[in-house]
Amino acid sequence: MAASKRKHASGQPCIIPGGFAVLSLKFSSDSAAQHTVYVKEHKVRAEKNSHRPLDRTLFVLNIPPYCSEAVVTELFSQFGPVQSVELRDHPGSFQDSGPKLSKLFRPAEKKGFKVGYIVFQKSSSVNSAKSHPDDEPLVVCTEERPVKTGVQKWIHQYTESFIQPDKLQQKVDSFMEGYDKRKREIEEQQRKEAEQEQEDEEGWVKVTKGHKGAKARPHSEAANKRTLQKEIRKKKRKELMNFYSWQQRNTQKEHIAELRKKFEEDKQKIALLRAQRKFRPY
Repeated sequence: MAASKRKHASGQPCIIPGGFAVLSLKFSSDSAAQHTVYVKEHKVRAEKNSHRPLDRTLFVLNIPPYCSEAVVTELFSQFGPVQSVELRDHPGSFQDSGPKLSKLFRPAEKKGFKVGYIVFQKSSSVNSAKSHPDDEPLVVCTEERPVKTGVQKWIHQYTESFIQPDKLQQKVDSFMEGYDKRKREIEEQQRKEAEQEQEDEEGWVKVTKGHKGAKARPHSEAANKRTLQKEIRKKKRKELMNFYSWQQRNTQKEHIAELRKKFEEDKQKIALLRAQRKFRPY
């Protein structure tokens, strides 16, 4: 079945089924070929994330491989100030991958067409992008914003593949500083949590006042285990060992008998060693 087409007047936006607006791209002003991307306001009820505000996020399909995040930022900044750009291989919810790593420590990105999430600083910029006329293509490569392709791009990638030792050392030091900082924050948080669950020798838990709005936490399995171990040690201390005199006498007799037994075993070992040391030529 052929894709349905909707006629639109010149200078008006082209809206296709699904609510996507059609935007045309030209690599340069003198290029005859055009590329088409599809934009739509990002509205996902299940995703309530501050990184993609529903009223300021534009969802873009079919972004060509030669458009990086910086190029997309410059390209769509004509509709309004861009706050952030996220390019992905497939659509999906935002996932915080932790600290941003240098390209030296990230796996090679897949080459191909991308989907993008463009967050503007103003909600009116989303409507401006959606209402842009289809017959007025956006120019990707200009004198102010050159984009390398073909042999120039390959040469640039080959040159960038060589890692300078001093730059690598700087990035490693910067990453380790961030790692140490995060580790100290985690240890400080664990220390504060441990102070809130201080237990005395009787197994009682000292409850301290937390921050406003904090909910009471149930006893963890580790806390219950520590309490049980303290109870066992407490019972052992209370056990009456050798309380009666006859118990003391029996304990002494058993100890002396054990010493005599070990003494006889040692005598036999020494006699066996002496017998093995004799010289027997025949």
